[in-house]
Amino acid sequence: MDPVKRSLISLHFTVILLSGASLFSNIIPLNATDITFGRSLFACLVLFAFLALSGSSLRLGSWRCYAVAVGLGALMAAHWTSYFAAMQYAGVSVGMIALFTFPVITVLLEPLFERFRLAWQDIVSALVVLVGIYLIVPSVSLENDTTLGVLIGIGSALLYAFRNLLHRKHFSHYSGAKAMAYQILTVCLCLVFFVSDDFYTAPQDVWLLLILLGSLFTALPHALVATSLKHLRAKTFSLIACMQPFYGVILAILVLNENPTWATLLGGILVTSASVYETVNAHQRQPR
Repeated sequence: MDPVKRSLISLHFTVILLSGASLFSNIIPLNATDITFGRSLFACLVLFAFLALSGSSLRLGSWRCYAVAVGLGALMAAHWTSYFAAMQYAGVSVGMIALFTFPVITVLLEPLFERFRLAWQDIVSALVVLVGIYLIVPSVSLENDTTLGVLIGIGSALLYAFRNLLHRKHFSHYSGAKAMAYQILTVCLCLVFFVSDDFYTAPQDVWLLLILLGSLFTALPHALVATSLKHLRAKTFSLIACMQPFYGVILAILVLNENPTWATLLGGILVTSASVYETVNAHQRQPR
């Protein structure tokens, strides 16, 4: 098979796996912090094993790089924990849609990191996202779990946007697998003191689910991304990655029997459309 076609198939499979990780927020009977720690623990082991077996150096270039990795990892710890918490409050479908406000949030934050101004189209995208969020929020009260989950999801998206911008500016010269290995190691170190007793006393089937989440649904897709990018443009990856809400909603319906409303689906279409537009626009702005 042609390497490009093989990479495209691999990339779609990767995005499906990343989308499937969201299901574990409802499948694993632990709180968001415990799930994030378990996910990170096993993902870290697999990623470092992958780097060792592939012959890659495990060292970073300088002490500054280690400091950057710690900072990025701390953001990832907060992002992943709030990501699972959003799913637990609002459900996978709504949580995924709220999270995918991050491409538009990224565009709004970019002027703080890059030397360019916002275009009027970016403001329109932000307004489209606001309308999409309005459609999926059932009530303005924080006593409503869905509303609370949406707000946590948007907070998670903000953390993810900051992490991505800082990663692109200070850490993008490392491979995806290596960069994630060090960041996930930091996630483990950040959360180890906040894990509840339920984590350590969890039954065997819960541990098996955590191993599955950390290896197949976390470490493997991040390793596959590095492989796919050898034959695909970064723009192609970014656009296919925008399909995560679509795959996530489908998986939630099939596996968790979720029944999103038409308003939720319409809100999801608006948010995802704005994400796709900003992804395309961001690559057009990059210097050739």
